[in-house]
Amino acid sequence: MPELPEVEVVRRGLADHVTGRRVRDVEVLHPRSVRRQAGGGAELVERLTGQRLRAVRRRGKYLWVELGDDAPEAALLAHLGMSGQLLVQPADRPDEKHLRIRVRFDPSEEHADRGRDELRFVDQRTFGGLTVTDVTGADALPVPVAHIGRDPMDPVFDAEAAVGGLRRRRTGLKRALLDQTLVSGIGNIYADESLWRAKLHYERPTATLTRPEGRRLLTAAREVMDEALAAGGTSFDALYVDVHGDSGYFDRALAVYGQEDRPCPRCGTPVRRAPFMNRSSYWCPTCQPRPRRRHP
Repeated sequence: MPELPEVEVVRRGLADHVTGRRVRDVEVLHPRSVRRQAGGGAELVERLTGQRLRAVRRRGKYLWVELGDDAPEAALLAHLGMSGQLLVQPADRPDEKHLRIRVRFDPSEEHADRGRDELRFVDQRTFGGLTVTDVTGADALPVPVAHIGRDPMDPVFDAEAAVGGLRRRRTGLKRALLDQTLVSGIGNIYADESLWRAKLHYERPTATLTRPEGRRLLTAAREVMDEALAAGGTSFDALYVDVHGDSGYFDRALAVYGQEDRPCPRCGTPVRRAPFMNRSSYWCPTCQPRPRRRHP
């Protein structure tokens, strides 16, 4: 599933190509891609048609487009899932094999230089989808996103509050780091990379975390995601791409994630892997020794 850097790459691409465009019509080609919309495809089409796309926003791994002329009236919330792609394509380009939703824009001289007339949602596994939802609060957040915490790349992210939240949890450190209500945007890949940089084991009880260690961890998370963003994100296959269909290449710089039995870049010890929450955790047993006692 795309994490913060990958979603930010998509957000920037959309912002360049769709901001200010008005929706002419919408075509829903697969019902699963609108299953989160209470009224299905008909409601999505009705609520989106004629709307102006004001701005493209993100919080953590959640991406949306503000809808409305003078102020956000609603939001088009994108769920990328495991294989969702938002592509900006010329209208005459052949449809992708797994095209699920097509959004056409009104032609206008103002945006003629962009030369791209459609926003396409492509999703091979159909785990993702699009939803038009109401917004709430001073930040005009989509209602399903209102409970999500800020991320380390947010200009107003409160690192001290986040450290305090981590230390109050009664769980393992990686589980707390993946809690999107506490610190958003960090998924399995960047959790492992951040923990390696901070020299902390993923099973470390959060109750034993010191404030300096917590600051070091969040700084590492910010640094690794900044580097991933500069590389266009992490692409392990052709399913994660930007709005032009291009892959990122940060996977070449990963220190431990997916590097089982390869030497740790810092000390040379073979990287280990262990099952974790139906996924995997990767760590260096020398740089990140297991805690002496596990939290119950």
